[in-house]
Amino acid sequence: MLKVQGISTSYGKINVLKNISLEVEEGSIVTILGANGAGKSTTMKTICGLLKPQEGKVEFFGEDVTGRRPDQLVRTGIALVPEGRQILSGMTVLENLEMGAYHRKDNEIKHDIEKVMERFPILKERHQQLGGTLSGGQQQMLAIARALLSRPKLLLLDEPSMGLAPLVVADIFKIIKEINEAGTTVLLVEQNARQALRVSDYGYVLETGKIIAEGKSNDLLTDPRIMEAYLGRKSS
Repeated sequence: MLKVQGISTSYGKINVLKNISLEVEEGSIVTILGANGAGKSTTMKTICGLLKPQEGKVEFFGEDVTGRRPDQLVRTGIALVPEGRQILSGMTVLENLEMGAYHRKDNEIKHDIEKVMERFPILKERHQQLGGTLSGGQQQMLAIARALLSRPKLLLLDEPSMGLAPLVVADIFKIIKEINEAGTTVLLVEQNARQALRVSDYGYVLETGKIIAEGKSNDLLTDPRIMEAYLGRKSS
């Protein structure tokens, strides 16, 4: 579905990504792991058009989409849930959801809003509440629900568990798995390596803008280097 080939992306003179290549198979969940500053969010922003790479290309279903505007990529079927959620705090839950479908011209928007509210009952309960008054976990659910309103084929999730309590984190990863099982492919950026690898099929490890390891998620979970660096324990 997604093929990133030889991407190099910079902020000014600072080269953040250095010849990154990765693939996401349709129907899968793929995880990108790495510490702060490794280039995870830059990778996501490059894929979804917020940043333009100096080198390389991004292909979606075999079509070169490198450098396209984010709104064009949303119409193509790529949606980003950004780091920090970035919900519209002065708008209601319902208005936030409607913004997720801003580009759609079909007659099923209302039906889709009802569907995401069934998936996230707390949003239905608080649909007239301002987004900024929700808890962190509820805001993350709203951000995911808003992205689903664009009917994405590929959902990009940038640090969905950041700043959330452990019980809420478990709920978020359960939701990610359910969304994937319902037919949406997921590319996930996470520092919570253990949870991310448990729900994903394949993983990449970024370090200072380069991919230093990749493999099936189960293999990465038992890799001594990954265990020590990202899971906080040494292999026996």
